[in-house]
Order: sequence, then C-alpha cells, then structure tokens
Amino acid sequence: MTGRVPIEQELVVAVAELAAASIPPAQRAEALLVPLQRFFGFDAAWLALVNPDRPGHVTLGSHGCDDPVHDYLVGPVVAEDIEIAGLTRDRPPMRAADLSFPVGELQSWAECLIPAGFREGLAVGLFTDDGRHVGFLSMFTESPVPAPGTSLALLGALARSIAHAVDPVRVLSAAARIVHGAAAGTVLTRAGNALPLPGLAPSNLFAPGSPVLGVAAQHLAEGAEYVTFLVPRPVPGPAGRYVRITVLAAPSDIPTHLAGIVVASPVGELHGLTCRELEILGLLIEGWSNARIAAELVVTPRTVAAHLEHIRTKLGVPTRVRAAVRAQRAGTYIPRRLRVHRGPTT
Repeated sequence: MTGRVPIEQELVVAVAELAAASIPPAQRAEALLVPLQRFFGFDAAWLALVNPDRPGHVTLGSHGCDDPVHDYLVGPVVAEDIEIAGLTRDRPPMRAADLSFPVGELQSWAECLIPAGFREGLAVGLFTDDGRHVGFLSMFTESPVPAPGTSLALLGALARSIAHAVDPVRVLSAAARIVHGAAAGTVLTRAGNALPLPGLAPSNLFAPGSPVLGVAAQHLAEGAEYVTFLVPRPVPGPAGRYVRITVLAAPSDIPTHLAGIVVASPVGELHGLTCRELEILGLLIEGWSNARIAAELVVTPRTVAAHLEHIRTKLGVPTRVRAAVRAQRAGTYIPRRLRVHRGPTT
C-alpha cells in the first residue's frame, strides 16, 4: 500500500495549486490560509499587500483577527515595526523569539498583539522572483513556544509561491499583453504613483510627475476602462514622431490601491494627420468650439476651419463631431495637456 503523503508535501501542493488558480487575489489569499493553518497551527494570521500610496498595508486575507486587531495591523505602526524587524528585505522567515530584543519593545506588540493574547509569531516578507516586495505574512500564537526550525524552513520554501499567489500585478501584466507591440509600461496606483510592470521596460514617459501619467490618472479617476491617445516624442527618432499610450483600468477584483496600467507602443495608422491636426482633434474631443481652439493655438478661426476640413477629408467623415468620435475611438489625437506648445502658425 502507498503510504500517506506527508503533511508538508500536502501543504506545498496546496499552495502551488492555489498560486496557479484563476481566482481573484483576495479569494486566493483566504484560501491559502486554510492549509497554512492546518500545518502551522496558528491562532491568528494576517496576509497583506504593501501599500505604495501610504505607510501601511492592504489586507488580502486574515484569520482570528478581530476588528481592533485588524485595524491596528493595517496602520503605520505595524509597517514601521516590520521595517525595524528587517522583514522589508528579502530574507528568511523569523519568529518573535529571533529578534535581538524582547518582542514587547515593538510598539505593535506592546499596544496590540500582547493585549490581544498573542505571545509568539512567525512572519515573512513576500517577494516575487523578479525581486518585487509585494506583501507580508504573519502568523500569531497564544502559546509563547516558538515554532520549530522545520516550520521556519518550510515557510521559507513556500514564500515565493505565496508571493506569486497574492501578487495582484500578475493580472495587470497579463492585460498588458493585449496591447500590440507593447514596449514599455507601468502600473498606476490610485494616488498616481508608478510601479514596475513585469515583462515591460520602464520609460521616461512614466517618470514621477509625468504629464502622461497625469492624463492617464485623470481618465481612470473618471471611470474609463480603456483609453488610447498619442504623445509627441521630444526628439523624433527611428521609431517615429509619436508614441501610442494605452490606459487599461484594473479589474474590479484587484485590490483598490491599484488603478490600472499605462503602456507605450508604436502608433499605427495616422491617416496622414499632422501634429497640429492631432492636437485639434484632442481639443474637439473636449468639446471646444472653433473660436476657443483658435485662441488656444494662437491662430485665426479661418485657419482652424481649414484644418478641420483637412481632418474630415483624411478621416472620411462628414462632420467635426464624427471626426472627434472616430479619433477618440482610434486614439488618433493628442490630449490638450500633452500638446507641443509652439508659436502661432497659419
């Protein structure tokens, strides 16, 4: 007869299966805590993501944490104590007993965890294979007896799989692959911070304070799920004069601190539209009148009318409204905030 599969092997298989499951990160996190509790026997556990927008974490799953404990865990004190303990670095798991000072000297333990009845803990920072710090797993026990070394070793062996399982950027990275010719990209948070997008290179277009990110963030804040537009290159090169930007909103089941992704790719067909005409289309999409466009561009209304006639001819549409609709759908326009400021032209 075949012997019983060791519980350690059962746990490794269960974590691997959940990491590969096509379910939302929060559901995957809650499911992960079930086999983890069966092996580690914790009284409470907390599985959370790093919050890039403020000091603290975003809870994905928890077990045995009442509301006051949970509210404390997601706050800035715990985030600071995690850093003091060295768990913001990619290192092996550690127990409370492994600290070089009494655990009660950590504010989170003194103010929250010890009063809640916990005496020991086992924790690990969660890092992906590409080195991103995605989150944190902590397990607490009412017993003061530290977990054995075998538990430390097993948690260390599982840490990468757990990080992969709860990493919300996995879904966003997959979404980026639908953008034809995607060459660079970033993840955008609700607060407008840019994070690495695995599989795509970074770009100066997505640097902190970038107007491109500002336009993308505005579209996402307004509830857009998909937007595409053009950005003029500061210095035209072999790749052309423009870059296409595609903005995709994060799915509703992604943790709420992530807004979406911004991807740069080749421009595609522009129907012979000039830079000025692409800028005018951007203003048409915003509903600007000919007179207002003329004032913005420091040209005469007659010049604007001539540009609009050329635009309608190139796009094969009868009206300015149809031109704006077609340009918006195809992304063949330059948003007002990204237009190249030039002197007046005729």
